[in-house]
Amino acid sequence: MHLANTFARADTDLNAVREVSLTVNATHLFVYFIPEAPEEAAKLGVTEYAPAYFALRSAPMGAVPWQVTLAAFYNFSPRSVRAMAGVWDTASPQEWQAARFTAVDRAMRRVGVSLTADQIAEARSLIDPVVASADHAGKTMAAANASVPLPDDPLVALWQHITVLREWRGDAHITVLAAGGLGPCDCNVLQTATGHFPEAIARATRLWDDEEVAAATTRLVARGWLDADGAATDAGIAAREQIEVETDEHCAALWTPIGDAGVRRLTSLIRPIHDAFTAAGTYPFRVETGDTRSADPEAARQAPFSRSRDERTCSAG
Repeated sequence: MHLANTFARADTDLNAVREVSLTVNATHLFVYFIPEAPEEAAKLGVTEYAPAYFALRSAPMGAVPWQVTLAAFYNFSPRSVRAMAGVWDTASPQEWQAARFTAVDRAMRRVGVSLTADQIAEARSLIDPVVASADHAGKTMAAANASVPLPDDPLVALWQHITVLREWRGDAHITVLAAGGLGPCDCNVLQTATGHFPEAIARATRLWDDEEVAAATTRLVARGWLDADGAATDAGIAAREQIEVETDEHCAALWTPIGDAGVRRLTSLIRPIHDAFTAAGTYPFRVETGDTRSADPEAARQAPFSRSRDERTCSAG
């Protein structure tokens, strides 16, 4: 059975799912690029980027060992995540979470995010039922973030609900990657080869070494997704798109409580948050927002990502 067929039962339009997913991700993303985050981490005694990043993002899960964060984040190398060892000795997860909220609040004020009280209330009226009805089975990061008490500031509280949905899709994405036999290093190499993530940033933050990247490249060449020079083939580009389509299909039911009109309205309400950070020069690369590609599940199902090396479907069994 093809994995996507399990999820393609919701009535939500996949183009709307793709658009809101891109916007949710973009609206959450600034937290990893703002100076306020390392500043708040430094107040807790951590001045290096990697341990601060992992502590701030892992905090909703509690004082977990680095191995749990490695499993939940999926695409980082073990050597990169080991950097967080000891972060819970410097401050509690609750203190790290509070630091994250403070950084988000400070950054939003700095760049001039200007949603009105009515706009925030309308966005909450749409996003709250989605978060409340979400099925978190197999969604580690989403469940952890959903358990975090919302901060008092209405805009930061909205951002936290956006974070729940961003991590929900990320968890679903991991399900698709694992079912397709695309491991942590392999998915990084495919992501960079297809132009979805700058290679320099991937190498600097995920810390896969040259030997591991070479091995992943060899595996992707064997699948026909990269050529001998490591460039993405047409099959690789199609496979990368199918990953997104299958993730869209997995996520479609998530948005059922508000329907297509609600999804599109929420998209328009939260996008100005990302626009403000883009205008402030926050990102070192272009962040994709909106529905820029066709989400055609029938076409994508013809891509080779649905096949394992022995030509059985990835979800067989």
